[in-house]
Amino acid sequence: MKFENILDEADGFGRYQILLFTLMVLPRITLPGHFLLNNFIAATPSHHCNISSLDSRGVFETLTQDERLTISIPKQDDGTFTSCHMFVQPQFNLLTNASNTTELPVVPCQSGWVYDSSTFKSTLVSQFDLVCNTKGLTKALATVFFIGVMFGAVFFGVLSDKYGRKTILLVSYISAIIFSIASAVSTSFIMFAAFRFLTGFSLSGISTVAIVLTIEWVDIEHRTVIGVCSSVVWTVGNCLLAGVAYLITDWRILILTVSSPLVIAVATWWMIPESARWLIVNGKTGEAYKYLQKCASVNRRSEFTSTIRRQTLCEVVTGDKESHNYTYLDLIKTPRLRRITIYTGIVWYSVASTYYGISLNISGFGLDLYLTHFIYGIIELPAKFIVYFSLKKYGRRVNQVGTLVLTGVCIIINIIIPKEYWTFRTIIAVLGKGLSEASFTTVFLYTTELYPTVLRQNGLGYASFIGRLGASISPLVMLLEDVWLQLPQVVFGVMAVLLGLVAFLLPETNNARLPETIQDIEQTGTRSFCMDTRDQSKSPLNKDMTEDTVQ
Repeated sequence: MKFENILDEADGFGRYQILLFTLMVLPRITLPGHFLLNNFIAATPSHHCNISSLDSRGVFETLTQDERLTISIPKQDDGTFTSCHMFVQPQFNLLTNASNTTELPVVPCQSGWVYDSSTFKSTLVSQFDLVCNTKGLTKALATVFFIGVMFGAVFFGVLSDKYGRKTILLVSYISAIIFSIASAVSTSFIMFAAFRFLTGFSLSGISTVAIVLTIEWVDIEHRTVIGVCSSVVWTVGNCLLAGVAYLITDWRILILTVSSPLVIAVATWWMIPESARWLIVNGKTGEAYKYLQKCASVNRRSEFTSTIRRQTLCEVVTGDKESHNYTYLDLIKTPRLRRITIYTGIVWYSVASTYYGISLNISGFGLDLYLTHFIYGIIELPAKFIVYFSLKKYGRRVNQVGTLVLTGVCIIINIIIPKEYWTFRTIIAVLGKGLSEASFTTVFLYTTELYPTVLRQNGLGYASFIGRLGASISPLVMLLEDVWLQLPQVVFGVMAVLLGLVAFLLPETNNARLPETIQDIEQTGTRSFCMDTRDQSKSPLNKDMTEDTVQ
């Protein structure tokens, strides 16, 4: 007997699973609030040199603000004041004679900058003067955060497979709260960057553990809907971020606000069950049985106890020694699992790199920052609803290849289309972004189904690490525009098409049982691995195959 048979007896998709998913909503909403937070806390407000050092004789007191700026700061070709330079001495003749200022001597800002607070009360830029020669540090902050996420995926993947999903989830909650508060009260750029790295490191645990824990409690038929709904929660959080950032324009308070749902998550953590799959494969059948009894009780399956007994759970997993300590090295020790590991890494890199490549280059709608962010978030919803039905009908592999390849095709089309056809270009760009988001939705669900329970968190941690590596390198690819303006888009487009085809080499997992052990992967061919468990009962091998083979 396999775990799915036992889960069916307790009801693999009832009130118990819905409650578990609901408990995961708040921490998942926090994720886009932090992952995309840099758009707002590192926004650059309008600014100019602080000209107080030029007012040595007090003559500025008789001038208007515009006149003070005119005699102190050179103007650009569009008539606006420059942000990084000022005149060596006040040029009073400019009040009466609009002469050419290019010949006048200028110096970098001597007394700091003055920032416009009409849109943002305070940002990292105005707090730490990240402008002019140091403006590149704002992008570096995003890279630092994603590097933290990247290493956190590996760290929490190991701990989750060793100590359990529930325990490590609490560690992620608490550490993310602590480091978010620390970053909000930072008094220097270095201090903020360090705590921002640790925040990303901690949030990575929530990102990977939450999806695995939820999927492991859901039956075969409903894994797709849970995977897609989890992705929809991200979109909801993305859209909410635009509204919250619009209302809260102080970067410190904004960080605390987007982190606040984690406090509620900690308070409700005790209600979250441990993964019964993980407990069984680690020999903790007694505790697993208690959780399954609770699941059956909440789902009103009173006959569960009379049908399934503790001894039954001991027969669920065979082949691996319970005392075995699994590490990332186990992902590459056996042939089939090694191929899965290599192929998922390639696909994750392509998905993440392409997604962030589009996000960095997609044209806006001529609207303000908040509304543009909201629109970019809301257009992900149709893509996710469509991919739900597509995943059910065509499976994981075809959808993974299709969404990623079509994303690359959209990028390439926009390279070819002349810029005067801006409406058509915008439609294609939006379509490409939707497809890239659908690709991300698919790869998360697909990956959790490919790896066995004993290595599932390690597998997802490794894949997430490679994906975040792609996200971190995307800004570096953008530097290629200095060679040729369209070269970054060529790289992203060609990579999406070519690497997207690699997903064809992965086994299909639609309507398949989740593998429990490495032997389930190695002893099962691609064809049987993909077999629907409902078809399995019709096989001549019927019961023997049902009990000894993971489909």
